[in-house]
Amino acid sequence: MLELNAKPTPPVDVIKDGTDASFPQDVIAASQDVPVIVDFWAPWCGPCKTLGPAIEAAVTKAGGRVKLVKIDVDRNPGYAGQLRVQSIPTVYAFYQGRPVDGFQGALPPSEINAFVEKIAALAGEPDDGLAGAIEAAEQMLTEGAVTDATETFAAVLQEDPANAAAYAGLVRCYLALDDVDQAEAILNGAPAEISTDPALEALHAQITLLREAANAGPVGELQALVDADPANHQARFDLAVALHANGQVEEAVNELLDLFRRDRDWNDGAAKTQLFKIFDARDAKDPIVLSGRRRLSSMIFA
Repeated sequence: MLELNAKPTPPVDVIKDGTDASFPQDVIAASQDVPVIVDFWAPWCGPCKTLGPAIEAAVTKAGGRVKLVKIDVDRNPGYAGQLRVQSIPTVYAFYQGRPVDGFQGALPPSEINAFVEKIAALAGEPDDGLAGAIEAAEQMLTEGAVTDATETFAAVLQEDPANAAAYAGLVRCYLALDDVDQAEAILNGAPAEISTDPALEALHAQITLLREAANAGPVGELQALVDADPANHQARFDLAVALHANGQVEEAVNELLDLFRRDRDWNDGAAKTQLFKIFDARDAKDPIVLSGRRRLSSMIFA
């Protein structure tokens, strides 16, 4: 028998209790695909008893587009300390392995709903009627039919000028033709409302790396400089750029992680910035990205 006015049940694993031990998997790794909201609370906290049910209801309503991890700070003080949680409740939102938003204290339900919806939207909106055309264009691009793919992505943009997936596809078509200037011009012309779309931000990072690659020095010479003086941070950074330009992505990530380990503040945190460029330019599920983000997070939160 159906129960009238029953509360909706959240999808499996959308809401869970987390710990310091499970944080890397439940938050850092999980947020590569779906935004994760972390609610730092404690049993004795009055406002937490108001916020908790409200944020659970909003996450349930989102239907799996965002996840919630609840962490009792009394039992799990580690990450709360690393994130400098000064009072509870404190809420952080993570996407693709890093914090992207947050707030402290209890909020009205309307503001909580707006916050959860904003975070859920980071992973993109549900497919619309043009999804089939975009999928076909992606297949054309994969098979090397760049001209056909370009025409299809352009046709989608005629119908929906703010379609981030079509913009990203069109940019990648010109990158496939080695026309970086035109690719960058199209990317810079994207409407403001989609300019922060993850796919477009990834292409910005990719183009930046391509520009840097044009000025990369010889790998052999840079490796010799690093071998002669491991504390030569500029040489190690330049070596990482040259390795990436040569397609040695994993080796480039290793050098940047080593530089971050040696001096995370060097050149205004250049190692971490360059790592994020590489991560953002590649598929979030790329093993190099997953491993690199995990190792970087372990250093940041160590």
